[in-house]
Amino acid sequence: MFTTRFAPSPTGRLHKGHAFSALTAWSAAKAAGGRFVLRIEDIDPTRCRTEYEAGILEDLAWLGLDWETPVRRQSDHLHDYAAVIDGLRERGLLYRCFRTRKEILNGIGDAPHGAMESVRPGPHPAQEEARLLASGAPFAWRLSLDRARESLGETVWTGLSFVEEGEGPNGETGLVAVDPEAAGDVVLARKDTGVAYHLAVTHDDAFQGVTHVVRGQDLFEATHVQRLIQTLMGWPAPTYRHHRLLAGPDGRRYAKRDRSVALAELRAGGLTPQALRAELGFNSGD
Repeated sequence: MFTTRFAPSPTGRLHKGHAFSALTAWSAAKAAGGRFVLRIEDIDPTRCRTEYEAGILEDLAWLGLDWETPVRRQSDHLHDYAAVIDGLRERGLLYRCFRTRKEILNGIGDAPHGAMESVRPGPHPAQEEARLLASGAPFAWRLSLDRARESLGETVWTGLSFVEEGEGPNGETGLVAVDPEAAGDVVLARKDTGVAYHLAVTHDDAFQGVTHVVRGQDLFEATHVQRLIQTLMGWPAPTYRHHRLLAGPDGRRYAKRDRSVALAELRAGGLTPQALRAELGFNSGD
């Protein structure tokens, strides 16, 4: 059955960009006679707040959306992700990385913005790793691309792909070849904060039977590493529908970090859900 999801992080209140993405996914599920799943991705304990989670539910209900219950909250399932990390580690696919972001960037010179996750620092020498472990130094579990490639074999490695029913930021559509090395040796877990986004999201998509991932084009590049994780774990490959990013009057896309006007503020100012849906291109029957 067609199954899609909306998976916000409760790090702030929803804005128009979130509303557009949620309505796009919800409408796709309705049109297909399928399932719409709401998932709360709250694995970052330093930024996620219960009041923001409550606000998400309030805003989506105001928009007229409905979803399956109970809602999956990722923080309630950390043991599930830890079991996956243990399995990958036992297969020799992970290594401990004690290097900080600053150390990695210094090691590669003047790296462009966002380059941290496209580097491959590699494991520490055994003696150095033992010393760091004994000192209690924090570390991250990184996925070794070299070991992943060896595990999958050249035929699978070079044949990785995904189906794009929407459009990537550069017009990518149809069958898209995966570049497994584009993201480097990504972090899948940390000693202090637990699981990282890429592993949690792929685990939950598989667990919840998500057949279609409907999300913004800002996450298009993440599909490459997520398809690699899915293949390593033997999880199903969803079909992807990346949609355009909604921008405000100033041409900048809506984002929490820019303190975009929240739906709650618009609602308090008298905006109706019907008016917002019409503005975003969804009529009352969608």
